[in-house]
Amino acid sequence: MSTMWTTKLRRATVEKFEPQDILPDDQPSYVASWIYVFGVMTLAGLFVIIVTGFILTTKGIAWWHTSSVGHFVNSAHLWAVELFFVFMVVHLWGKFWMAAWRGRRFATWVTGAIAFLASVGTGFTGYLIQTNFDSQWIATQAKDGLNSAGIGSFFNTLNTGQAILLHVALLPLVVGVITIWHVILVRRNGVVPPLDAQEIAGGAK
Repeated sequence: MSTMWTTKLRRATVEKFEPQDILPDDQPSYVASWIYVFGVMTLAGLFVIIVTGFILTTKGIAWWHTSSVGHFVNSAHLWAVELFFVFMVVHLWGKFWMAAWRGRRFATWVTGAIAFLASVGTGFTGYLIQTNFDSQWIATQAKDGLNSAGIGSFFNTLNTGQAILLHVALLPLVVGVITIWHVILVRRNGVVPPLDAQEIAGGAK
C-alpha cells in the first residue's frame, strides 16, 4: 500500500464518492419541502458576496464612496450579506429542530455551526471597514468588549488596516474552506430526513 500523501488524500476523499453522490440526478421526495431550500439559498448569497466583494477589493476603499457604480456594488454586497445571514439562520434552526446530526452526520452539523460563527466574524469586520460614522461607532463600542474578553491586544477594532486584511484575506478563506467541507459532507452522507420519515422508515438514516 502506497504511503504517499497524495494517495492517502485520494483514498480519504475522491475514492469515497460515487458520481451519484457528487452530482445527483434525483433526490428523496421529502427534499421538496421548503426547509431544504435554505441551504442552497445560503450558498447563492455567498456567491454574490464573493463576486461583489472581489470587485470592491480590486477597486479600493474610496471607490464605493465616489462612484455611482461603486454605490451599487457596495449595496449589492451589503444586501447579499443580509440575505445570506437570514437564509443561514433559517437553515441552521431548521436543521437544529430536525436533529440534523442523526445518521452519523455530527461532523456535517458541526461544520455548519462553525461556518456560521466564522461568518459572524467576517460580517463584523465588514462593518468595521465601511469608513463612515457607523464603522467608527461600532469600532469604539466593540473595543471595550474585546478588551474585557482579553483579546483586545490581538484584534484592535480601531485599526482599520487590520480589519481590512481580516475581512478580505483571512476570514473569507476560513468561511470558504469550512463551507466546501460542509457541502462535501452533505454530498457524502446525504441530506437528513425529517423525523417522521425516519420513524416510518424504521430508523433509516
